[in-house]
Amino acid sequence: MSLSVNINRAPRDAYARFQAVLLGNAPELAEDLYAEDVVIELPFARPGMPRRFEGREAFRSFTAGQASLPVRFDGFRNVVIHDTADPEVIIAEYDLAGTVTTTNRQASASFILVLQVRDGRIVHLREYQNVLGIAAALGQLPESLAGTEHP
Repeated sequence: MSLSVNINRAPRDAYARFQAVLLGNAPELAEDLYAEDVVIELPFARPGMPRRFEGREAFRSFTAGQASLPVRFDGFRNVVIHDTADPEVIIAEYDLAGTVTTTNRQASASFILVLQVRDGRIVHLREYQNVLGIAAALGQLPESLAGTEHP
């Protein structure tokens, strides 16, 4: 007796395109990656950074301003993809390795990504980041901690 598993490839394919775009290997894929009305949530974003973007243009405007960050992403490691009961949704756990281009310091940070895909495009993305790990790698830990103070 064999069990067949019906896995919707669309979310996994979109995640592979997400990786290629983030690594700079396929910038031409960025235009078709996100739905026009995509919702992107970053619940653990560093202080001062938006936690929610509504629409592809809003996110594109934000990322254009982030292009000057001194980071080159080198690869995804320890990737584990979990299928869910919803065929449009996957959960990906991964470490993103990168190099701080101003210091050549290599580091990695852990992420969890909840990805919903419809018609081949990302319609909802929620990313949980290791904010302090990223700040430490960039040499911005004191500034990040200062932003967490409450009045």
